[in-house]
Amino acid sequence: MDTKELLKKVRKIEIKTRRLSDHIFGGEYHSTFKGRGMTFSEVRQYQFGDDVRNIDWNVTARYNEPFIKVFEEERELTMMLMVDVSGSELFGTNTQFKNETITEISATLAFSAMQNNDKVGLILFSDEIELYIPPKKGKSHVLRIIRELLEFTPKSTKTDISQALKFLSSVMKKKAIVFMLSDFIADEYEQTLKISAKRHDLTGIRIYDKREEEIPNLGMVQMEDSETGETMLVNTSSKTVRTNYTKFYQSKVNYFQELFSRSGAGALSTRVDESYVKKLLGYFKRRG
Repeated sequence: MDTKELLKKVRKIEIKTRRLSDHIFGGEYHSTFKGRGMTFSEVRQYQFGDDVRNIDWNVTARYNEPFIKVFEEERELTMMLMVDVSGSELFGTNTQFKNETITEISATLAFSAMQNNDKVGLILFSDEIELYIPPKKGKSHVLRIIRELLEFTPKSTKTDISQALKFLSSVMKKKAIVFMLSDFIADEYEQTLKISAKRHDLTGIRIYDKREEEIPNLGMVQMEDSETGETMLVNTSSKTVRTNYTKFYQSKVNYFQELFSRSGAGALSTRVDESYVKKLLGYFKRRG
């Protein structure tokens, strides 16, 4: 992609996603995440209407009248975008590739964070860490993130979610808002996910194409595994082959949903031909 074409693409994504983050997500993002970064400031006497959950029982016992803890909103939050750039993200059939949807969602989230004067960072991963951009503020930084999402060429085509989460733990010592975007066709990331979900406000966004859910009956077809590059002849007219594939695919989806939910992390799925706007808004509202 030449520079002119790249800038045109960045601009197109900026216009589309800025509008979304300005009109829709800014307020939702603020109400969902801003209230969570609270630091203890002082105690004062209880007043009618105060939240009883904030009563400081030690001070109350000492003075024999109710006192409540006063919290201050932390001025600044950090958002970390973790994006899967493995081979399977280049899959797409009708409307667009999965990686194009991932770029749009990432840009929308980044602009929402920017509006709230928060820092945004980026981790691109396959089965290794392909790129790390430390969190910073500002529009030019967000545009750099979009540029990388559009034109980055990964070294590997495989996926290792566990490895990516380990890296997150090593670079992010303080609590961050973390969005992991992938198709989550992976396994064995239970332990690292539990650790990351305890430390950070973590959400997994699964992006998928409906053609991945099952194999159509097309007779003998040569198929290539986008992550290993291996090609094989598959008899798609065999009901057993189709059923086994659907079971395999569904097992990965269930693993993702159950694991994120069990670990206390957020999870949502959006198909490339669906409106991710509705999905994200619904998720923010449920959490807000």
